Amino acid sequence: MIAFVSGTVAALAPDAAVVEVGGVGMAVQCTPDTLSTLRVGRPAKLHTSLVVREDSLTLYGFADDDERQTFELLQTASGVGPRLAQAMLAVHSPDALRRAVTTADEKALTAVPGIGKKGAQKLLLELKDRLGEPIGAPAVGTAISTGWREQLHAALIGLGYATREADEAVAAVAPQATAADGTPQVGRLLKAALQTLNRAR
Repeated sequence: MIAFVSGTVAALAPDAAVVEVGGVGMAVQCTPDTLSTLRVGRPAKLHTSLVVREDSLTLYGFADDDERQTFELLQTASGVGPRLAQAMLAVHSPDALRRAVTTADEKALTAVPGIGKKGAQKLLLELKDRLGEPIGAPAVGTAISTGWREQLHAALIGLGYATREADEAVAAVAPQATAADGTPQVGRLLKAALQTLNRAR
């Protein structure tokens, strides 16, 4: 079991980071939120979960241990593999997932790509006693965070995009942020921005 990796960020991709540990580059699959906190050439520590398959060893990385534990708990539900568990964490924080399960919020789960209405109902039943109670208070419907543009721009620059490209991508997803209920989720906006940039290339 590799509990965490700590070293210099050698490279970033839309869905992964390479962390140099003792001269070895460890490829770690990460959510957009986690990737947005990393910078090439800067030190990083990622809590990790190793998924072993017959034909592969895949390391998944998280900003904190709560995310890692939630990732592993999600996979105890039937039909949830590492990819779907990671997609759930790309859309919702661990506490948001706990809140969705506690309040039987189907809509929150169907917001995750790959989860339909029936799948959401099944997950709510299976995860009810596994994820636990929400830790923090629910997010209040506040005004849009003034920092999302800066966070998103910095994340795109960290992924290797030019300043002009980052500016255009931020402008392209601004309507989504404006339409968001409460504070925009930078991770979701980063995914949308990457799709915009990929289409432009």
